[in-house]
Amino acid sequence: MSHDQLKARQRAERHEHAEGIALRIHRALSWLKRSEMCDDEDGRFIFLWIAFNAAYANDLGEQRVGESRLLREFLHRLSDLDGGRRLYDLVWRQYSESIRLLLNNQYVFQTYWDCQNRVEGSEDWQERFAAARRAAHAALAQQDTGTVLAIVFQRLYTLRNQLVHGGATWGSSVNREQLRDANRIMGDLVPAVIEIMLDNAQEHWGDACYPVH
Repeated sequence: MSHDQLKARQRAERHEHAEGIALRIHRALSWLKRSEMCDDEDGRFIFLWIAFNAAYANDLGEQRVGESRLLREFLHRLSDLDGGRRLYDLVWRQYSESIRLLLNNQYVFQTYWDCQNRVEGSEDWQERFAAARRAAHAALAQQDTGTVLAIVFQRLYTLRNQLVHGGATWGSSVNREQLRDANRIMGDLVPAVIEIMLDNAQEHWGDACYPVH
């Protein structure tokens, strides 16, 4: 669904929403709209990431998404609540090949970059990359949507760090392929996340971070 479709639904139903989820969805929709206005891959990815984080509404600080138990639980919960099988269709039908390419790409595997930067303990990045690929392929074989999404977000978080922390040049040809795949996935994933949360607004999603006073 597009921003306009989701916004129309949110306006019609928001009087029934608890304050926490109402603020999360309001913020997420605002950033989704901004992403749809963006005409470059770098900016669109950043805005889509903010939209997702607004829906997730958890202050991760400098933690990596792959190390966050809360995010994994959030993605599994969304998958369990996804009565319309939107996430399932995105992972297994629409973007299965893009996801496989992303999971097999060492340039969005953080330990690879740690090794390039001589971070202690990252010398075995190839073995760890192979182990991560095996875990991803096992999840793919079992059609475990929540786990696949959690692993995908590990890779996307590395791409996010490259951009947000100035580790890439704007418009660089080096990361175009990764960004195009990431934007295709996130461009449909974020609206699906918002829609699932709207479908399950009665669930307890917790308070939004940085509440308005």
